[in-house]
Order: sequence, then structure tokens, then C-alpha cells
Amino acid sequence: MLFNGGELIDEATAHAVRALRAVATAEYDWTRPAGGLEWSCLDTAEHIAGDFTGYATQLTGRTAGTGAYVPVEAKLDEGTDADGAVRVVEATAGLLAAVVRTTPAGVRGWHPYPYGSADAAGFAAMGIVELVLHTYDILRAFDVAYEAPAALCEAVLTRQFPHVPPVRDGESPWSVLLWATGRGDREGHAPLERWRWHNPIHLPAGPVELVEVAPDAAADLAEGGDGGIQWAEGGPFKGTRGAAARTAKAYAAGTHRPEWGMFAVVRTEDHRAVGAMGFHGAPDEEGWAEVGYDLVPAARGNGYATQALRALAAFALAGPADPEQAAHTGHAGLVGLRGLADPGNTASHAVLTRAGFTRAPDRDADVVFELRRT
Repeated sequence: MLFNGGELIDEATAHAVRALRAVATAEYDWTRPAGGLEWSCLDTAEHIAGDFTGYATQLTGRTAGTGAYVPVEAKLDEGTDADGAVRVVEATAGLLAAVVRTTPAGVRGWHPYPYGSADAAGFAAMGIVELVLHTYDILRAFDVAYEAPAALCEAVLTRQFPHVPPVRDGESPWSVLLWATGRGDREGHAPLERWRWHNPIHLPAGPVELVEVAPDAAADLAEGGDGGIQWAEGGPFKGTRGAAARTAKAYAAGTHRPEWGMFAVVRTEDHRAVGAMGFHGAPDEEGWAEVGYDLVPAARGNGYATQALRALAAFALAGPADPEQAAHTGHAGLVGLRGLADPGNTASHAVLTRAGFTRAPDRDADVVFELRRT
């Protein structure tokens, strides 16, 4: 299912609010701690509302690149009871849904995880995760069971947790989401002491930008859709659909590594994708990662591929600043990048050369270019 932020926020809100209202009565003491948290149930509801408000203002404030949240905080009025807290959750959820629906293409807000920004779909997914998890926490305080809808859980897992092995036959999507957020166990996997979601990576590259393609969007592209992306005339091209199929297949197999996947090459002047670029997978045993790219014919000859490849290579070779994260993502062991091209494809040879790659020994029928990490 292709992620639709506004609709999914509405669905999650209706489901969670119905469950919360069932315990928003005098019979239940919302000043007690929520399950597994130090916050009270009222504090937890206030936290949900604060997330919704904060995420909405990150988008309306166009905060990407600022390195900070908009300095605003949502608080419950003194003396607010449980029913009032639930109404605040519902109202602020509607605020985020409205902002997500009306945010123009290309707008991003600042968020620390994992690389400093998120788009509207990312803030929608984060809001949904906060809502359903903290609804679960509140209801645990009263020994009341709660489980978010399976399709909703799968949608946020695929979009916001692409590094987590997908739901398998016999597994509950809700139980996988609880495990992925440190709240439960999963057969065959160790408990998670630390967890992070993953917002699609965004890399500026002059006249274009690289935007990571999530597994659900890749699956849609592979099946003939547009992946929720606005494409320039002639796109997506056949190479892009092939790369999308490879990404979707890797995710289904549980081997997808977000940093080493597929990126849309988006023209900044009109926010239309002119092609795709990315890796054929994580670095191999020798520490090499292979790059590939594809532009629609009408966009070629403008330097887009060269600019995008320079940005992608710089990102891969630098890796995360945090050594633990670099080891986790595979950047720590990277030796270099490799690009293969047909002998007669001189345009591709020129792109690789201008991006800093140098000729290496040919491999079978392919011309090989390499860029070593220094």
C-alpha cells in the first residue's frame, strides 16, 4: 500500500480516540503513570498533542536546514480532565493531517533522525507512530488491551522503519511495531534497547536533489505506478522501474539497507523527478558499493547526473558522523564506489569521470570506474 499521510492520520486518530474515550471517565485515574513511562496518562496525552503541533509547525515553518524545532509548545490548560485531553489529541491530529495534505512538494522540516530533515509523509508517519504507541501506553495503565489496525501498522513500518525486517506470515504487524519501538519481543530477534525510525534521506545537488525512495514507493513504481512522485515528461524511465523492483525485492527479503538504496533525482525548479540514482545494495565483502543511475531522455545533457552523483558519492564516502551509526549502516567498512557502463556509452563514462571516478580494469563486457575512499 502506498503511504497516504493525511488519510492514515485520520484513520489512526479515529481508532485511537475511540479507545481513549472508553477510559476517559471518572472510573479511570489519568494522573497515574502510563504503562512503561514515567509520565502520567494526562502528560502522555499532552505529549501526543505536542508532537502533532510540533510536526505541523516544522512543515509550515519550512525548518529544514535550521537545525532546530520551531520554539512553540502545546500544553493542556491547568485542570484539564481526561475527556478534555482526548479532545486535544483529536484536534491537534486534525491540524497535522491538514498541514500534511496541503504541504507543497519539496517542502521539508527539520528533524534529527537520522539525517536532519523529514518531508510531509515522514512527519505524518512519525505522528501516527507516536499516537498509536502512546495510546497503547495509556491503556496499559488501566489493564485495557489496545492494538492498532494491521494495515496501518504495515504502512508505517514500511515507510518509517525500512531497516526493520518486514512482517512475515504468522506475525502480527502490531507486535512487529511494538518490537521495533522497544515495547515487545519478536521471535528470532533480540529485544531492542535503542530504536530509531528512518526519514528518507535528502541530498541537495545544485539544480537537482536526491530524495530517498521508501520501499512502499519502490514497490508501486515496480508495479507501474508513480510511487507518489511527480515525474517529468517521459518518466519514470525503464531503468528507474528496474531499480525500484530491486529495492522492493530487497525489502521483502529483509536485506534492504536504506542508506544503500534508491533515490529519485528531483529537479529543484519544479520539484519533478527526472530520473533515479542509487546503489545496487550495501557494500560487498571487500567494501565496494556499486552505483547506478537513469535519467529521462529529455533531462539529459544538463549536468543533472554529474551533480547528483557527486552528492551521492560525497554522502556515501563521508558516512554518518556517529561511529556507532556508521558501523550499523555499513559506511564504516566502505572502501569505495564502483560504476559500470557499456563500452559505447560515452555519456555515462563522462558523468563518472566528472564526478571524480577513475578508470579501472574492465570487468567482462563492462567498463569499470572507481572512486576510492581516502
